Amino acid sequence: MHMRDKIHFSGFTLIEMLVIVVIVAIFAAMAIPSYQDYTRRAIASQAQQEIQRISVGLGEHNTRNFNYLGYQTNPNPVVLPVGATGTAIKYTIIVRDGADTTKALTDSGVAGQSWVIRAETTDVQNTSFVLNSNGIRCKRKGTTIALDCSGAGVELKW
Repeated sequence: MHMRDKIHFSGFTLIEMLVIVVIVAIFAAMAIPSYQDYTRRAIASQAQQEIQRISVGLGEHNTRNFNYLGYQTNPNPVVLPVGATGTAIKYTIIVRDGADTTKALTDSGVAGQSWVIRAETTDVQNTSFVLNSNGIRCKRKGTTIALDCSGAGVELKW
């Protein structure tokens, strides 16, 4: 008997490796979109919580001062995730005077009797939100939403 007849090779064939790669690719194709949707919903939920936190702060400010004049978030504007810069910013949250939404509550000449908060996303597949002191809430998928909740595609509850 020759020595070469006793050698036994073990391992995977090229076809077996290709099948494994294809199976892993199919799993990845299913998992990645689900994960992206999960992260979008998580950051949107964080934006809604931040809006609620700011509205509580506005209520406390009104209790002490009998109006909303001078209220300002810190930092101004609020960005999510906290401390993000540039393209890492997922939401920008601003607070405006309810009577003149072009002005902040710290600007001169504002009424300071009402407010509006907007959380605007940078992701076209995520949702932007608006809440005002009258209790009106609206949301819209995409990167723009009017401060008065007007416009097509706006849902009035969130």
